[in-house]
Amino acid sequence: MIRLLIADGLRLTREALSVVLASEPGMQVVAQVPRGDEIVPNALRTRPTVALLDAHLPGLDGISAATQLKAALPRCRIAILTTPERASALRTALEVGVEGFMSKGVSVNELTDSVRKVARGDRVLDPRLVTDALHAPDNPLSERDTDLLRLAARGHTPPEIAEILHLSPGTVRNNLAAINRKVGARNRIEAIRASSARGWI
Repeated sequence: MIRLLIADGLRLTREALSVVLASEPGMQVVAQVPRGDEIVPNALRTRPTVALLDAHLPGLDGISAATQLKAALPRCRIAILTTPERASALRTALEVGVEGFMSKGVSVNELTDSVRKVARGDRVLDPRLVTDALHAPDNPLSERDTDLLRLAARGHTPPEIAEILHLSPGTVRNNLAAINRKVGARNRIEAIRASSARGWI
């Protein structure tokens, strides 16, 4: 029996996926999760064999949630569902150890087939997303840049970021200005939007 955790910020999508997959022989939906930061607690409670995560979840994005889930429940296999504009997140997803990376444009048959393959331990990569990822610009952000921008995206001010990361406020302001230049943004909001859209944070 494939025990499924489904995480999507949109209730209709989450419930529709659950109904479709639960109707498949040998599949059981054990958890529906609306937020990325609720995935690990739900997974530890329900012990899914496969987690199907939206790449763009509220609370914590799907790739970051996958990282946490791999650490907390290493035997759980993970498939990410994403849109073509976030195809560049493929490289990060593979580094995390995600087994599936699929477009939200797949058919029901393709999705159920992919879930079964992921459950068996196969890697499933949507060829359209792979093609898009190969043509996406490389991520110019360092690990520190990513940490800074993720904290800024969560609403932290530069002084708060400085305290969290044990840096001086001046260093944080300088790094945020450098990030703007790296991603071609005029300000922090644009940098967050551009980096998020490309799957860099």
